[in-house]
Order: sequence, then C-alpha cells, then structure tokens
Amino acid sequence: MIKKALFLILCFGMFFGCNDNGKQEADLLVINANIYTVDDQFSTAEAFVVKDGKFLAVGTSAEMQENYNATEVLDAQGKTILPGLIDAHAHFYGLGSSMQAVDLTGTTSFEEVVARITAFQEEKNSDFIVGLGWDQNDWEIKEFPIKDTLDVLFPDTPVAITRIDGHALLANQAALNAANITANTPAEGGEIEKKNGKLTGILIDNPMALVENAVPEASVKDQTAALLDAQKEVFQYGLTTVNDAGLDRATIELIDSLQQAGELEVRIYAMISNTKENLDYFLDREPLKMPRLNVRSVKFYADGALGSRGAALKEPYSDKHNHYGALLSSVADFKKTAGRIANSPYQMNTHAIGDSANVVVLKTYDSLLSDAGDRRWKVEHSQIIAPEDFKYFSKNIIPSVQPTHATSDMYWAGERLGEEREKGAYAYKKLLEEAGIIALGTDFPVEQVSPFLTFYAAVARKDTKNYPEGGYMPEQALSREEALRGMTIWAAYSNFEEDEKGSIEPGKYADFVILDRDIMKVSEEQIPDMKASATYLDGKKVYGN
Repeated sequence: MIKKALFLILCFGMFFGCNDNGKQEADLLVINANIYTVDDQFSTAEAFVVKDGKFLAVGTSAEMQENYNATEVLDAQGKTILPGLIDAHAHFYGLGSSMQAVDLTGTTSFEEVVARITAFQEEKNSDFIVGLGWDQNDWEIKEFPIKDTLDVLFPDTPVAITRIDGHALLANQAALNAANITANTPAEGGEIEKKNGKLTGILIDNPMALVENAVPEASVKDQTAALLDAQKEVFQYGLTTVNDAGLDRATIELIDSLQQAGELEVRIYAMISNTKENLDYFLDREPLKMPRLNVRSVKFYADGALGSRGAALKEPYSDKHNHYGALLSSVADFKKTAGRIANSPYQMNTHAIGDSANVVVLKTYDSLLSDAGDRRWKVEHSQIIAPEDFKYFSKNIIPSVQPTHATSDMYWAGERLGEEREKGAYAYKKLLEEAGIIALGTDFPVEQVSPFLTFYAAVARKDTKNYPEGGYMPEQALSREEALRGMTIWAAYSNFEEDEKGSIEPGKYADFVILDRDIMKVSEEQIPDMKASATYLDGKKVYGN
C-alpha cells in the first residue's frame, strides 16, 4: 500500500512537472534582469522561466525561484532583456550574397570604387565580378558613374556593381555583352542610360534584371554559405526573426531544408518574389507555416528609389526637369496581381517610395480589403505620402518602414522633393497615428544590419555624428516605446505572428536578447554603439560568450 502511494505521488509529480519540493521543472530560469516584456501594458519584470522552448512564466526573481526548479539558471546581474528583435524588412539572403561580393558601401568617390573592385579581383580572380553599395550622393561629383574605366581595366571580365538602394546598376561593356544589351534594347519600367547615343553602363530598375540574369548562378554550396554567413551576422545584433523581402521558390526550399536539418536556426518570414513562376506555384497552395519559416506573402515592386530618381512622383522631381520617375508595372498589371492575391490566403507587401506609387497601392489595397476581413497587407517603405493619402493606412493596410532611410536620405531628399513635398516623407509619427501600428526594419544590406541604428534613427532622427541638431523633421520621431514595439510586437503582428513572438509572455517562443545597456534609458547619443551581449532562440543561446 505504501509503495502504491509513493508510486501515485511520483506519477502526480511527473504529470505536473514538479519535483519533490513541489517546484515545477523547467529548462532555463533567468533572474535579476531588467526585462521589458513589451506586453500590452509595456510592463517590466525581473525574471522568467523557459520550458520546451517557450516562456513558461514571468515575474519577480523571488517568485520564479520559489516556484520553479530549472536545469540552467542565468543571473542577468541587472542587464536589460528584450524580446527577440524582428527586422520587418530586410534581404537576408541578399546580405549573405553580398558578403561574397565586392563591398562598396562607404566609398567616397568612383576612384575608390574602382580600387576596391581591383583589389577584390586580385584576390578572387572571379569570372564575373559583382558588387553592392556605391552611392553617388556620397561623392564630391554627385553624378552616376560611367563604364569607361571598367572597360579599360576589365575588357574581358564582366563587372556589375549595384547602387546601395538596389535600384541602379553600373555594368561594363563585357557585362552588357553578356546580357545582350545594346543601345536599341527596350527599357520598359526603368532606363538604359545613353549619352550621345552611346551606353554609359547605367541601368535603372527593370533593365537591371538583364544583367543580373547573366550572372552565373551560385552553387547550392555557395548559397548555403551565404545563408549561414547572414545568420551569424544577424544573431550578433539580437535579431531572431528576419522578414526577407523577395525570395524565389528555390531559395525558400533551400532555407526550409537547412532549417529542417538544424543548420539554419533563425526564423524567416519569407516574401515570395513577384514572378509568374513563383505565383503560379505558391498561390495554388496553402501558406507554409513552420516554427522557423513562414511563407504567406508576396513582394511586389511598384516603383524605384528616390536616390536614383526612380521613385514615381505625382509632380516632377525638383532637381530634374520634367522627370517623374516610373512605375515598374502598369497600374492594370498591379491591380490584376493584387486581385489575384486577394483571392488567395496570401498577404501582399508592395514596395512604394514615391507619392504617385503610394497612392496607386493604397487605393488598390483599400478597394480590395474594405470587406475582406483581417488581411494586414503592407506598404513597404511608405516613404513619400501626399497629405490626402495618409487616411488609407490602418491595421489592415500597414506601413512597414526603415528609419535609417530617413537619416541616409535627409542630406539630399529636399533637393529631390522640394520643401512642401518633403513634409510628407519619412513621416513615421503620422503613419503611426493613422495606422495605429508601424513595423520597423532596416532594408539591409541597403542599410546596416544593426537594429540599434534603426531604433536611434526612429527616436533621434539623426545620423551617428549627431546631425542635424534637434533631428531631421523631429515632429516625425517615434517615442522609445513606439520604436521598440515596432521592432517586436508590431512587426510580429504585421506577420500574423503576434500570438507566438514579439513579447516576453507565457506561451510564446523563448526568443530574447540581452543588451549591454538599457535601451529605454541610455543617453540618445549612446544608442548607436549598443551591442547584444547574448541572443537566445527557443531559450537556447545562439550568440554570446
């Protein structure tokens, strides 16, 4: 009888996960922390418990220690802990690929660009040189370069280098030949630049694909290396979920296979690139939802970028007579694609920079979603909005923005737009007021990976040299709480994932980051230098000492 009683007690304890002291068993107990849970009340806590990869309980250190017995106990020693950070718009695979190419970010002249390409080729001896990151707006001569120097230095090796925004490309003659581009090649949805009837090598928007398609396809080994390199980079910054804004089926399937094999751990919200092949395949199937991969959205490009004057504006550019930029697809094609997506379970996420592109997107979304229930379609960038068009934003038409675009573009945006039109640009506070939610990202590798720069640009509206004094259009700054929500729970909401991530609450994935400083209280000028001390996914450390 005694043995039977002991057996029942043991079973009872096992059933409720308790040990003989009445404490519930857990995998990880974190105590003595400064935790911003980012729950509805934006409450703080001292401790939490993790079991089976999810938060089990949140509270004080005393409560957690009294009620739980964990395999691992982490004394945070007062450090700040946030939910795992989410980048709502980036190019994860693109980041990894760019790490295999010539890095042209930060160059201050075309001569420096050429020097980096030359050094890269001496080391790699590539059959087709690709690079990313140049920006003529950072040069003394703020004009697009031409291909002549590259033709002389690399007469037989194709060279294709992409502008930092991904919407302009310089190709040498060997690359143009590989893509079969001549002075007579049509350039619908973009531009093949010519001067005196001769090609300069500059391609803007759609024609870039001709050269990109001529680049030899990376091997599966190289693609895998790119994905793993990108993962290592994002984990260093406390990012646990990344929205990849445009992936083909083959890359999505490679991500899935690597995640299934346990090699790729980061969570990916994959936007399907808008091609006929991709849409024909995915839209006839249900969205793919796995713990670390969510495939339920389509990425569409409405227009180009402001820096390359490809953004579609209602009125001409202030610094280029009679130039309006361009839509990359006709309005009819956009509406047809949007209608097709509306008749599927998939979300539509459209790149829109100029006010003309934005109004086409917003009105189309509004017409399709007014009686469509909870669809949460996104406007990626939402960069320049006419005063009368802000009203279209809501929790069903969500602005997804990248605050560092404002602080990168602020030096010349006024020249492109003029004073009045600039007031509706990078207007994050106004977008939040209209939508009630705003998702924040970086657009890396267009911008740097660091989410702390995102946070800083959102709240300070300054560059890392503390310019301008008082901030760029400071009335459009977000509060620290709003910025943090935009990088966590609001980004999760925009992905239909608010019930599983974005805050530190029981039942959600135990994704969190430990910071070296308190992001909510540290002085503004220290924010850009903040670091992640450790990053955890499912309660397991993926970065940190």
